[in-house]
Amino acid sequence: MAEQSANETKKRIFSAVKPTGNPTLGNYLGAMRHWGSMSDEFDCLFAVADLHAITVAIEPKELRENTKRLFALLIAVGIDPEKNIVFLQSHVRAHAELGWLLNNYTMFGEARRMTQFKEKSQKTPENVNVGLFDYPVLMAADILLYQTDVVPVGDDQLQHVELCRNIAERFNGRYSPTFKVPEGRTPKVGARIYSLLDPTSKMGKSDANDAGSVFILDPPDVIARKFKRAVTDSEARIVASPDKKGITNLLNIYAATAGVTVEQAQSEFADSDYATFKTRVGEAVIETLAPVQKKYAELRADDGELMRLMRSGAERAERIAARTLEKVYKKIGFVRG
Repeated sequence: MAEQSANETKKRIFSAVKPTGNPTLGNYLGAMRHWGSMSDEFDCLFAVADLHAITVAIEPKELRENTKRLFALLIAVGIDPEKNIVFLQSHVRAHAELGWLLNNYTMFGEARRMTQFKEKSQKTPENVNVGLFDYPVLMAADILLYQTDVVPVGDDQLQHVELCRNIAERFNGRYSPTFKVPEGRTPKVGARIYSLLDPTSKMGKSDANDAGSVFILDPPDVIARKFKRAVTDSEARIVASPDKKGITNLLNIYAATAGVTVEQAQSEFADSDYATFKTRVGEAVIETLAPVQKKYAELRADDGELMRLMRSGAERAERIAARTLEKVYKKIGFVRG
């Protein structure tokens, strides 16, 4: 069990994903399909960051469905809930408690410098709430609760990990060593996948026009239809080239799903027309996603089992989080029973 690994040599890794939007083929090929093997090297905790999801307006029904879907998908893509701790953030109250405590060790100027707050405020000026401003501190609590060694994040989140480090060092310096100071690490990116309709833009899970995005849970006929409509060009040559972005994107997708190199894919389709090529890419994607979709369907068919897995993961996470939180309360000076 992961919570027993304090005496082992593995470093602990914490990763949280917000239940917003609908995970895409790009999310799967670029990152998600590699998460299951991370437990070979690390002691892993994976959280569905549902507390973070409400910094933007979201309907209760949508939040519930997104949360269940993402939790089931984490397991369906290969994360073993026995080898890893997989849980919902809101099921471990220590996240919210430590978030409040750490607010008092975060300088306003530090929080104000976070560029994501500025960017998101511009996108939704009608909902610039305190949670949106403060969520990097909650993110710090998420990480520090578990005495995390490594936090895999995208480039856009490295600033938040640096704030987390500053908070940890400030707290440790004032009271005595309490938190591990984590390392932010940008993971190696797998295949970089772009929109089927606009191959200059990343395939997005929240795009207004979903025809360019293939979602992990799209039915086979929908996947096939999207690839048939994928943007190509007028040259009818299947080669990877900077000036053939649509074809290059499709070759990258095929290579990643068929387990070949881009060069091998080019050779395979050297004498094919675009229609045949796009059909075969769609088939390769359908074959790749089939076992994920099968496992996901099994999980969602048994809501009781899904909830059992959620409770089990939360209980295991809580055991680690409670030790850290109690230590923090005592260090600050709160009277404990």
